[in-house]
Amino acid sequence: MKKINFYTTEDGKCPVSEFLDSLSGKQVQKVAWVLQLIEELDVIPTTYLKKLTNTEGIWEVRILVSGNIFRLLGFFDGDNLVVLNHGFQKKTQKTPSKEIKVAEKRRKDYLLRKIS
Repeated sequence: MKKINFYTTEDGKCPVSEFLDSLSGKQVQKVAWVLQLIEELDVIPTTYLKKLTNTEGIWEVRILVSGNIFRLLGFFDGDNLVVLNHGFQKKTQKTPSKEIKVAEKRRKDYLLRKIS
């Protein structure tokens, strides 16, 4: 069973929570459903969770609600802890590299602060 955590910045902000606050109730409901699926299933379909190629260990949670595509980016800390650190609405076929860079930067920050 996996556990999902949201990354918080050094000054206590939670980018994923802030992103979720910008969504409608129906959209948040679907996000919550997908996150629950990820926590409970041993094998998660790539429809909902997929490793991004050519990244530093970044995974994307994939959500589709009424034609809107949302992505939550994050990484694994160990085998069972998923740390989500970035969310955005996807408007292009390919995940924008600037969004991936944000997730990679936050991953580095998380790992550095975890060590110290």
